[in-house]
Amino acid sequence: MAGHSEDVPLSATCETPILTRATSLPSNDVQDAVPPFEVLYERHFAFVWRSARRLGVSEAAVDDVTQEVFLVVHKRLAQFEARSSMKTWLFAILVRVVRNHRRTVARKQPHASRDDEKELVHVREDAARGPHERAEKAEAVRMLHAVLDALDDDKREVFVLAELEQMSAPEIADATGSNVNTVYSRLRAARRDFEEALARHKARDERRPR
Repeated sequence: MAGHSEDVPLSATCETPILTRATSLPSNDVQDAVPPFEVLYERHFAFVWRSARRLGVSEAAVDDVTQEVFLVVHKRLAQFEARSSMKTWLFAILVRVVRNHRRTVARKQPHASRDDEKELVHVREDAARGPHERAEKAEAVRMLHAVLDALDDDKREVFVLAELEQMSAPEIADATGSNVNTVYSRLRAARRDFEEALARHKARDERRPR
């Protein structure tokens, strides 16, 4: 699977959920409404890839994690019942794969820390962008990942879905296996922690020699 950067095309970042709520679909139409795997992959690859990065998967491992997610999707697609949007269903699978990945990394490399701050963010060489703009985007991506890394896993998942993917609280509850009140509580705490971490990183960057 080819490597990808956070700098995915805008058209690939604005996927519309393929299915609406099950209540809006006649039960005998659900199977017909589920797209072929190849179509699903094309529509949602960017969402799964960037969400894996934002949940703390290193750039070196994100392609493998994304591939694992779609292997699970391929196996389970026939079981999808449209009780939630396709995007919500995909994220729920992603969360489980990412958690397993983290446990594996922690077991094999117990002293390893997340590498969002120290790794080089590769930004796609877009001819429409000048070097200065590319550098600014790379710095913005680095800062985002570093600040997200300051959140614990539960807060991070909720924050990514609410603030970066613009999903509703009920959708987030479905994706994370939580209730709506818990989602709101975690989101409030995540926003607070995010702002505090962002302020710390900005202050640290301002003190660095230019």
